Amino acid sequence: MGKLVAIVGRPNVGKSTLFNRLTETRAAIVNDTSGTTRDRQYGKVLWNGEEFSIVDTGGWVVNSDDIFEEEINKQVSLAIEEADVILFMVDIKNGVTDLDDHVAEILRRCKKPVLLVTNKADSNEAALYGAAEFYSLGLGDPYSVSAINGSGTGDLLDEILRLMPEDSAQEEEIDNIPRFAIVGRPNAGKSSIINAFIGEERNIVTDIAGTTRDSIYTRYNKFGFDFYLVDTAGIRKKAKVNEDIEYYSVIRSIRAIENSDVCVLMIDATRGIESQDANIFSLIQKNKKGLVVCVNKWDLVENKSTEAIKAMENAIRSRFAPFTDFPIIFGSALTKQRIYKVIETAVEVYQNRQRKVPTSKLNTVMQEAIAAYPPPANKGKYVKIKYITMLKESVVPSFVFFCNLPQWVKDPYKRYLENKIRENWNYTGTPINIFMREK
Repeated sequence: MGKLVAIVGRPNVGKSTLFNRLTETRAAIVNDTSGTTRDRQYGKVLWNGEEFSIVDTGGWVVNSDDIFEEEINKQVSLAIEEADVILFMVDIKNGVTDLDDHVAEILRRCKKPVLLVTNKADSNEAALYGAAEFYSLGLGDPYSVSAINGSGTGDLLDEILRLMPEDSAQEEEIDNIPRFAIVGRPNAGKSSIINAFIGEERNIVTDIAGTTRDSIYTRYNKFGFDFYLVDTAGIRKKAKVNEDIEYYSVIRSIRAIENSDVCVLMIDATRGIESQDANIFSLIQKNKKGLVVCVNKWDLVENKSTEAIKAMENAIRSRFAPFTDFPIIFGSALTKQRIYKVIETAVEVYQNRQRKVPTSKLNTVMQEAIAAYPPPANKGKYVKIKYITMLKESVVPSFVFFCNLPQWVKDPYKRYLENKIRENWNYTGTPINIFMREK
């Protein structure tokens, strides 16, 4: 079950730097201007064999002119609702500010575990003396770290893992049955399609974006299908529904995507692809989940010619490239047009994820492809791929190519190998891992 840690705090205390340090990436854009983080604020952390997701909420704040209070309130309330553990970051060099007091006040009332992280403790002296004043926030012992050079982060990670909730037995049960998540922008028709599948108004469907709350598992067991539908939580109705909804809907999708095997990405035919769809797609990619794209509200589109369909398909594939091997279905949750096709296709994608290729067959076919187009030579040395096998245990179809110089095989050649595998075996809708290993 996906576990989520959220980093909150006022701008410029180093949330993005800590995020990069913990996820071991340079993904978040680090810059001294307040509010520079945008859509790169979700990543995975692996520590002592345990994995969890981390979100840097600072990046979800949209208009930072009316900083700070209202925006920070949104970040914090979102973190309280969604995360298992909250990291509240403050800056040792600045000491306690009014805004810190304000955030601490909200966090003291919440039921989730909160860790107070004092950043910029670059020297021991600063850490010792500076951290003391943060006891006034009433959130227990501060964890002094330096996000820039990484000191103190090990202890912090140990503590995060200690505070994580245990998996329940009920979740174990869910494991053996395929799980499909219906994801998409607010109002793309997620709840309507689930109601159309189940044939009962189980989710309240209205035209106001953002009426769904928690992730709901619905067991679907008819017409020979058996799976769970994970409905993503939309967001609760805010008095003023503005662009922030878009950001929050992505955070909300994280849970559902992580807890599913195949994601059905709903796109609104009347609006075409928007940056939000691309954000959700990249979450599906990062989590290596199966994908079915459903272009919903097709009944509202005037021009349904073959050319129009082709154009829409091409637009979607080019936007999501280089991963283009996934099914696209045009339908309507309202008129129920082709919605069973969506389920059938999701089941096929799930089966494609399970497909194992015998080693002998794999070597015969792939060695031919490699002979036809060998990896490019580097400084007069040739890469020789000796043997190929498929990992048995992995959730995502993963192929290991044993060769003499694995570090010289670059992405374009890996894509060539992946395309050859896709040409010979049906892996439509599922990502593939290609690993190069020294023999």
